[in-house]
Amino acid sequence: MDSERKAELRKKFKVFSAIFKLILFLGIIVGIPLYLYFFQKDLIHSFSSMENVRALFAQYKAQSVLFYILAQVMQIVICVIPGQWLQFTAGYMWGFWLGYLYSLIGALIGSVLTYYIARILGHDAMHLIFGEEKIKKWLVHLNSKKAVIIVFFIFLIPGVPKDLCNYVAGLSEIKLKPFLIVSLIGRSPGMMGSLLIGRQIGTGGYVSAGIIAGVAVVLCVLCVIFRKRFTGLLNKGYDKLMKM
Repeated sequence: MDSERKAELRKKFKVFSAIFKLILFLGIIVGIPLYLYFFQKDLIHSFSSMENVRALFAQYKAQSVLFYILAQVMQIVICVIPGQWLQFTAGYMWGFWLGYLYSLIGALIGSVLTYYIARILGHDAMHLIFGEEKIKKWLVHLNSKKAVIIVFFIFLIPGVPKDLCNYVAGLSEIKLKPFLIVSLIGRSPGMMGSLLIGRQIGTGGYVSAGIIAGVAVVLCVLCVIFRKRFTGLLNKGYDKLMKM
């Protein structure tokens, strides 16, 4: 009887723990963004243009690099915050290479955080809500070659809401290392384009900034047109990637 009672208590605790984690998870990915959108509009406005971001950075001159990295992390974790103007400003303030380094560090930290937030807080809850068998079927699709290729293109194409992918990856069984490689490589072209545009604006090269933006659009279109070739290359590296 004692063993049955202990088993029942463990089961109840597991359910309670999963529900508590789910509430925390939803609070991070839904509650905080809604709170900021409705009650902290000034904060969101601070990230809504290059002038606003530069004015915000001016308040943290001595710690501007650290503040930028933290802002990049926050933008990924709380996906309602605009991120494009951050990278424009980084290119303007620090140039291409330093801006890319700081942006990459912020994206790396933000991706790791969102991945583990989903894994720690959301994984058990998904099993509780949808059932273990159904989750296993979904994971087969989430961990497939096709899914990894889709993730790559989501991160590659500008304007696509990509940061929620970090949470989806955390809910799946995909390993952190291959996910980071795919997502950071996918992020890099858009990130580099934004940094270059910011750098050109900083040096007064508005025409050059426009040309870079045009080239970025053309490259994205070419990636879509020749997606089968890219898919072939990704397929070749998939098995090696998943072993990492």
